[in-house]
Amino acid sequence: MKASPVTRILFAAVWLVNGIWCKMMDGVPRHREIVARILGEEHSLLLTRLIGVGEVLMAVWILTGIRWKWNCAAQIAAVLAMNVIEFIVVPDLLLFGRFNSLVALAYIMVVAWAGFRPGKR
Repeated sequence: MKASPVTRILFAAVWLVNGIWCKMMDGVPRHREIVARILGEEHSLLLTRLIGVGEVLMAVWILTGIRWKWNCAAQIAAVLAMNVIEFIVVPDLLLFGRFNSLVALAYIMVVAWAGFRPGKR
């Protein structure tokens, strides 16, 4: 079962803002700095923009509502992976330092509720 249109729009907005503004348009240079520190400076802008494209594709998938549980699982895996790596490698570049993981955990919990709550098919 698909989530409500409002839920899908809100989730997609998170991915669109981070993908388009923060990464593809380099509106938040800290994201590029994080990528540079983790993957290397040489191609950090390109890699950051490619990550942004991936985030936009995630938003499109969210908006379609197709394979909703798979989508929620993919969102959880992506947010978890990004935040574990950042927590370990670049906590000094995170907006709230290591407390960023609490924001990520909150998002993961909301996505898990929307995708896997009991009684939802």
